[in-house]
Amino acid sequence: MTVPSSEIPRGSDAPGDPSSPGGGSAVEVLGIFLRLGATAFGGPAAHVALMEEEFVRRRGWISRAELLDLVASAQLIPGPNSTELAIHLGYRRAGWRGLLAAGVGFILPAVLLTALLAWGYVRFGALGGVAGALAGAKAVAFVVVLRALWDFGRSALTTHWRIALSIGALAASLLGADELVILGIAVVLGLATVRRRAGPAAPAGYPLLTRLLPALAGPPTLPTLLLTFLKFGAVLFGSGYVLLAFLHGDLVDRLHWLTDRQLLDAVAAGQLTPGPVFSTATFVGYLVAGGRGAAVATIGIFVPAFLFVAVSGPLISRWKDAPAFRATLDAVIAASLGLMGAVTVLLGRTGITSWATFALATAAAFALWRWRVNAAWVLVVGTALGYLIG
Repeated sequence: MTVPSSEIPRGSDAPGDPSSPGGGSAVEVLGIFLRLGATAFGGPAAHVALMEEEFVRRRGWISRAELLDLVASAQLIPGPNSTELAIHLGYRRAGWRGLLAAGVGFILPAVLLTALLAWGYVRFGALGGVAGALAGAKAVAFVVVLRALWDFGRSALTTHWRIALSIGALAASLLGADELVILGIAVVLGLATVRRRAGPAAPAGYPLLTRLLPALAGPPTLPTLLLTFLKFGAVLFGSGYVLLAFLHGDLVDRLHWLTDRQLLDAVAAGQLTPGPVFSTATFVGYLVAGGRGAAVATIGIFVPAFLFVAVSGPLISRWKDAPAFRATLDAVIAASLGLMGAVTVLLGRTGITSWATFALATAAAFALWRWRVNAAWVLVVGTALGYLIG
């Protein structure tokens, strides 16, 4: 059965022509994303929720339906999804300069804070207070993501087909299915609704890249560090939650640059700091090769995201109303909401583990629903309180 694109709610506040930048300034974009990058605790799902509040509710830069299109678009390309969403939004607001400003603004606070944590880790041998801060961030992020998920669901899940697809993705994720497999199945099902057999495929260079870059990697020199993290940025689909397995396979098992304990501490540092979890690369680079290593690893893992968005952004705007591509986006939106729901369950299960974290989550719910407090500040306060309690 064909699902007509006219059923998709486009939002009554949709701004103009989405294929052209919105006429804002790069300085404006940089300032907003620096603030978001400094306060966006809680992981990729929480970042999406914060951007929905900032750019749909408060500023009206984009409709919720258009934001969901960009969320789905970020899922279809490799790299850190929430960072790519930020880059898409920067381009939509202020063109190519906005693209760079949004990406740099969102990444920079996390990178600087993670580098500071890496310096302290090397000097003192531990990350004090990490467990408490992470617990506070997860408890509050659970509420922030739940609220955004409710709003997204009401906007996008308007047919039985999309509801079923979203529930299926949620169940598959909770049962341990790979995120990329779930999205791939969603693409196939979406294309089936328009009776098309051809769908978007990974560029032919991916298999070559995954074989070539590991072969080039060797001792932890700056060039091999750059190539290794370029590979991660260019081939890693999904969110920062799947980063650990990729890093472990290369950095611990194959290259022996890190121990298991060091890698777990690096991932914890990426989760503890606001902004993208991929800032873990900064921590790893510092452990392997000091300050220069931190800079090189950071550049390596994030540069592909800028390139992929720069190439795909204009194409997505041009193709988004083509029946096959529209069906693909709609299916990926539904599946993405299912994956977001699985993350919400995980946050609730791992974040609400004591009376203290339950109290934090309850207070966050009141702050968001009753008092309309900005979600970014709710996350900051929840993380700080978790650190103090821990």
